[in-house]
Amino acid sequence: MDPFISAVELARKLRDREVSAIEIAEFYLDRHDALNPEVNAIVWIDRDDVLRRAGESDARLRSGRNVRAFEGVPVPIKDLTAVRGQPCTYSSLSVNETPAEQNEITVDLFEEAGFVLFGRSNSPEFGPLTVSENPRHGKTRNPWNLDFTSGGSSGGASSAVAAGLAPVAHASDGGGSIRVPASATGLVGLKPSRGRVPADIRGWEQSTTDGVITRTVADSAALLDVLGVPDPLAWYSAPAPHRPYASEIAHTGPRLRVGLLLNAPTGVDVDPECAAAANALATALELAGHSVEPANPFLFSEEASKGFADLIISASIWASPIQDLDRVDPYIRYRYDRAAQVHAGQYVELANRLQWETRQVVAQWGREFDVLVTPTTACPTPLAGSVYDEANKAPDGPRLTELRTISFTSFCNIAGLPAISLPVHTGANGVPIGAQLVGAPFDEATLLRVSAEMEQVFRWHDRRAPLAQHTQLFERR
Repeated sequence: MDPFISAVELARKLRDREVSAIEIAEFYLDRHDALNPEVNAIVWIDRDDVLRRAGESDARLRSGRNVRAFEGVPVPIKDLTAVRGQPCTYSSLSVNETPAEQNEITVDLFEEAGFVLFGRSNSPEFGPLTVSENPRHGKTRNPWNLDFTSGGSSGGASSAVAAGLAPVAHASDGGGSIRVPASATGLVGLKPSRGRVPADIRGWEQSTTDGVITRTVADSAALLDVLGVPDPLAWYSAPAPHRPYASEIAHTGPRLRVGLLLNAPTGVDVDPECAAAANALATALELAGHSVEPANPFLFSEEASKGFADLIISASIWASPIQDLDRVDPYIRYRYDRAAQVHAGQYVELANRLQWETRQVVAQWGREFDVLVTPTTACPTPLAGSVYDEANKAPDGPRLTELRTISFTSFCNIAGLPAISLPVHTGANGVPIGAQLVGAPFDEATLLRVSAEMEQVFRWHDRRAPLAQHTQLFERR
């Protein structure tokens, strides 16, 4: 079987009984045994539970009753999300391995769609870092080149999909944590709009969201149909789409006004290779008939952006389920202590400012452009260990490498805008580099339509990471 098969196609093969869920589970478990020691993408897995879930899917498929959309398709869950009966350590030594008592909402949605939960993927400790590295589980590496990171915080997810350990992977994004790893590993990473995907708690002042990392736009669309359901118990939900996203990508939309932004909103230097990725996407869009013009939008004041990174995220770390503060990394301890230096009034003042400025940011979509094209990151994918070491050696410093990785992504989270990273370029080192499309509020439909159009131009789903094809690894196991 092709390990890089899309989840949509694999689900069809399962429904047509071309392959069984047990066979699929065993196939990916074998790949896990062969490849995961090299990339460290999956940091916990219960083989018996995987096979049990696959057996239950086969029973449904045989009976033809209660067969769900993705019956039998494997998906790893990120180690920041609780699954009933599994440890949820938040990739931290400060949290014990006591099994979670209940699922988070996203996990329920995966299970209700028929997915077979396939272990837990690596992340940074409690999430606020753009690499998936920590003392508990170690470094996750990039299947395109093991010297490099696979990004973060959903780096375990991106490494798993790029290495062919699973067709798709659960991910989450609070400042770029779906798009940055997707860029690093040559995959598609959609960050949904604020309120699109239900959550027990929306973290980081309502900026976080769950989602997936995929190889194809069709998978991203179909999985958004699975995850993007209204939640009547939440404070708010995004408005329902005009039609299912899986069918949306088959429609031809209007020609768009595309804004091209190459200067980082944070003011950091943008590497020429990252600019080349954005230019490549912009050129392809123009050749497809869209109108592309340079853009210089307002994307939050320096006070708001820095306040979000410093105060909002630090306060969220303070509220994390830390059980032993002495065992957290220095950069986490710095954020914990930083939060204790700020009083509630300052937090509310900043939160109010973020809401006020968001109105100015989102008003530009539809007025000055329909979609915005940017590099996904301002720097090529860093070497494994570099961002993590930078954060721990100088937690209060500028941490420039980390800043450059999220300079084009974090404003989307603050504003709640949908955004997607597309793998349109490859750096001189052979590691992929993505470009980002940012859509209007709640307009994932346009992003997915345009991304499907671009997929036919760039054919990224046909490319394979070198490690994922390394037959010697299979032979020696």
